[in-house]
Amino acid sequence: MRLGAELAVAEINDRGGVRGRTLSLLPLDDRGQPATAVQMARRFLDDSDVLAVLGHPQSATTVAAAPVYGSGTITVAAVSPSASSVDLNRAGATVFRVCPDDLAHADALAEVAREQLGIRRVVTLYRNDRDSRTSAAAFSRAFTERGGTVLSEDPFSPALPSFEPYLTRAAARGRLDGLLIIGGEGAVEEILAALDSVNANPTILGRVDLLRFAQSAGVDLDGALLSAAYFPNRRDAVNEAFVNAYLQAHRGQQPDYIAAGAYDIVRLIARAIERRGATREGIRSYLARLGTDEEPFRGATGPIAFDRHGNLQSTIVEVGIVRDGHVVPILERR
Repeated sequence: MRLGAELAVAEINDRGGVRGRTLSLLPLDDRGQPATAVQMARRFLDDSDVLAVLGHPQSATTVAAAPVYGSGTITVAAVSPSASSVDLNRAGATVFRVCPDDLAHADALAEVAREQLGIRRVVTLYRNDRDSRTSAAAFSRAFTERGGTVLSEDPFSPALPSFEPYLTRAAARGRLDGLLIIGGEGAVEEILAALDSVNANPTILGRVDLLRFAQSAGVDLDGALLSAAYFPNRRDAVNEAFVNAYLQAHRGQQPDYIAAGAYDIVRLIARAIERRGATREGIRSYLARLGTDEEPFRGATGPIAFDRHGNLQSTIVEVGIVRDGHVVPILERR
């Protein structure tokens, strides 16, 4: 997120800034902890030099901090590149996001799995937290509506000693064509090892973060079907310019969806300052009117315009298959 934001700030400042003034970042780390995120939000709110907030990257921290950003006499807008929880629909008028929500991801995965790959029977394993439960339920609804069968849906905690009982029970109910893993950080290696023990070879389904978790654990995820808010090889002039600049700035490292979202958010805030002035209310007002009184903003991640809940009016969920450690896109779904 920081690298994408820094690239946008550098480009804007190299062109002379906004209204003759340069932009600067005040990066802080919430450590993925809701309590820390609340403390940071209060610090941002109380700092009159902070015109807007880029973040938070995670759903739990964004949901926790949202009431703070809307609590002051003069509120501050916060725009997340990656918080996908449906709970953000109730976050208030100061919080926005430039990514699809969990329901959109679930529906896209179900569509491709059932209608393009012909997967008929799936098992779902999900981390036992609110967002993962919501995602699992949404996938099951979308998959069964398309004629598929969900053999089992089981929650897990990182401390679970073995996934074999879950998978053995599911395999007894029918052939496993697909296995959806939600919230697999720290668990994907054990889940795939359990598949070997029950002699099953289903197509792995999940979000694109699952590939990073697998690679960190040294696990091969080739053939997996993954959804993402963004893939860097999207054919679009704005995205191609962003990717080329990012590759040059970071020695060939590909940007992920969080970097692309952060890049767009900085440019979006700069546009808000150009149109409405360097005030918190001016920025928030501009964001709230994108897609109604203001034309949508063209970003690397796609068109940006918000509904009354701060969600994108038109979401893009991309689905791809892992080949040789990289995701090859097969669908862009609005």
